[in-house]
Amino acid sequence: MTQLLDQIAQIVGPQGLIAGADVHERAADFMGFTRCQARAIVRPASTAELSAVMKLCHAAGQTVVAAGGNTGLVQGTVCTPDDVQVSLERMRGVGAIDPVGRTMVVEAGCMVQTAQDAAEEHGLKFAVDWGARGSATIGGGISTNAGGNSVVRYGMMRDNVLGLEAVLADGTIISSMNVLLKNNAAYDLKQLFIGSEGTLGIVTRAVLKLHPAPLTTQTAMLACADFAAVQRLFVEVGRQLGPGLTAFEVMWASFYEPMVASGRHTAPLPAGHGCYVITEMSGTDPEADPARFEAVLGGLIESGVVADAVVASSQAQADQIWAIRDDIPGLMMFTMPSVTFDISLPIRDMDRYVADLTTAAEAEFGETLKLVVFGHIGDGNLHILMGAQPFTPDTKHRIEELVYTPLAALGGSVSAEHGIGIEKRGWLAISRSAQEIVLMKTLKAALDPKNILNPGKVLP
Repeated sequence: MTQLLDQIAQIVGPQGLIAGADVHERAADFMGFTRCQARAIVRPASTAELSAVMKLCHAAGQTVVAAGGNTGLVQGTVCTPDDVQVSLERMRGVGAIDPVGRTMVVEAGCMVQTAQDAAEEHGLKFAVDWGARGSATIGGGISTNAGGNSVVRYGMMRDNVLGLEAVLADGTIISSMNVLLKNNAAYDLKQLFIGSEGTLGIVTRAVLKLHPAPLTTQTAMLACADFAAVQRLFVEVGRQLGPGLTAFEVMWASFYEPMVASGRHTAPLPAGHGCYVITEMSGTDPEADPARFEAVLGGLIESGVVADAVVASSQAQADQIWAIRDDIPGLMMFTMPSVTFDISLPIRDMDRYVADLTTAAEAEFGETLKLVVFGHIGDGNLHILMGAQPFTPDTKHRIEELVYTPLAALGGSVSAEHGIGIEKRGWLAISRSAQEIVLMKTLKAALDPKNILNPGKVLP
C-alpha cells in the first residue's frame, strides 16, 4: 500500500494526498460525530489526475470511495481502513456560462450555493436547492439525484443536468458534456451516473441546465387544521398559481412545535395547528405578483382551508421562515438517537400512512417515542425521524420495519432523494423488483468488474 500511495502522490502532488493521522482529523458526517477511517484521502486537481489515480487503483485492486460535502444521510460515503477516499475539493471551479443557451459548466466539487450564485450573476437560476446548499457539492447531488425544495417546479437533479464527465473504475474518462436540450443520439449515458452513488463511476464535471431568474418571489407560512386541509391547499395553490408555484413544504406539528420551542427560531405562527406549510410563488411582475399572491391566500383563509397565515414582507423574513424548515442540525439534536427516513408515496395516501405509523409506533414504544414528520409534500416526499429508548440495534430495525413495510402496498419508495448507501441497502427490494436488482448488478459488474468503486453500497 505504501508503494501505491507513493505512486499516487507523484500524480496529485503533496497537496493532493492526506495520509496517516491527518485522515482522522476529517469528519465523516455533516454533524462531525464520526471521523474518516480511510487509509488515505486523495484530492486530485483535474479529471486527468483522477483518471491516472484510478488506473493505479484498478491495477492494484484498491477500493475507492468518492466523497462530497458529507451532507448525505445514508452512510453512502463511509470508508473502511482498507479504502482510499477521493475528495474533489480541489475541483470546485465554475466554467463557461451560456446566458443564451442557459447552461453552466462546473466541476463536481463546486458547492451548490456557488453554482447558484454564479448563475444569478447572469440573471439565471440553478434551481436545485436544499438546506445544505452551502456545503453540499454538485457531484454529491448528482450521485444521489438530489431533489430539495424546488422539485415541485423544477424537478430533481436529473432534470437539471444536461451532460457530465465521469471517470470509470479502470480510469477511462467518459466525457459526455452535452449542452443540448434535445439530444436523442442513442443511449443517454449520463443517466448511468446520476443517482448511482459513485458505484459506477466518479463524476468530475457537469453541464447544468439553468432557468430565467424570477423577478419576484413571494413566501408565506400557512397553518392548516389537518392534512386533509393541506391536500386541498395544494390543489388550490397549484390551480391558481400554476407554474408560479415553486415550493410547497409541509411540517407536521411534531416538527414545527419543538423547533420554535427550542429557542433557535422565532415562531411566525402560534402552535396548536395540525400542519404548517411553507409555500412560495415566483413570478415576473413586481407590481402585480404580491397582490395576486395575497389575494389567493386571502381566499383560502376565507374558505377555511387555511387557518392562519403570515406573508414575508422582506427577504429577511422569508429567510427566517425557511430557516425553521432547513434547521436539520437542530432537528437531529432534538430527536437523537433516532433513525432518519426519506420516503416517497402518493400524496393521497400520506394522511393515512402517517396516522397508521403514529398509532403503531406509540403502541410499540410508548412514552419513549419521538416521531417527527415533514417533507416536500408537493412532490410526494416525506422525511421522518423516529427514535425510542432503549435505542438498540433491535429497536432501530423495528423502527425501519414500521416505516418501510407499508410502502410496498402503496407503491412507495424507501428513498425519495437521499439514495440507498448502506442504511437502506437491505430494504431495496421493497421499491425495486428482483429483475431490476439483477439488471443493476449486471451494470455494476460490467463497469466495475473488480468492485472497487464504493463497494458494499446500494446493492444488497
